[in-house]
Amino acid sequence: MPASPVTAVLVHSPFLGPASLRPLADALASLGHPAVLLDLRPSVVTPPVHQVLLGAFADAMSEELLDGSVVLIGHSGAGPLLPGFADALEEGVAGLVFVDAGLPTPGRAWRDTVPASLYSELRAMSREGQLPRWQRWFSPDPLSVVADPALRAEIADEAPEVPVAFLKEERPEVEWTGPAGYVQLSPPYDADAAAAQAQGWPIRRLATHHLAPATDPAPVARAILEVLAQLL
Repeated sequence: MPASPVTAVLVHSPFLGPASLRPLADALASLGHPAVLLDLRPSVVTPPVHQVLLGAFADAMSEELLDGSVVLIGHSGAGPLLPGFADALEEGVAGLVFVDAGLPTPGRAWRDTVPASLYSELRAMSREGQLPRWQRWFSPDPLSVVADPALRAEIADEAPEVPVAFLKEERPEVEWTGPAGYVQLSPPYDADAAAAQAQGWPIRRLATHHLAPATDPAPVARAILEVLAQLL
């Protein structure tokens, strides 16, 4: 565990909402590490999404009182955006932790990092330039792993309809050269975890699922803190 308390800024996926990380925020706080969880959904519904999102993040964070070391923890689709978020903050960021998340690809779009068939499939599913909610991208429903019906409904209701244009926008050309670590939760992120490990990052792997920060947050919180103990 980190020698002193850190402030964990939790960044939810652009395709989900804060409910997907709120139990994790509570788990970190219960272990003595205050967590900040913003609602970024209003910033992802109108292009240019990256520009609006980074500006809204910086504005919201300027209102927060941050104590001690500040770390950014990004889940899922938030991973590639973490360097941009860190660059947008006035406060120095001590480290980044990627939780079952994509790694940064500065200057490249989401479309450039996935098979062309996936982008074509999502574009075909879109209506009036908006993507369907994240859980409708897949079959079976990925929210079926959330046993609590109230939490499952909250996560489903929060998922925004993101513009298709977001998938084609180039990500901010910001390089992160500071400490970073990775927590893998599910097999689809094998390649990202391996790439992180190849860079010498501390890694923790849990045999669980992508939405474990919501459904089983305690072990995820401990894994994050174990990674941070090696970074800070």
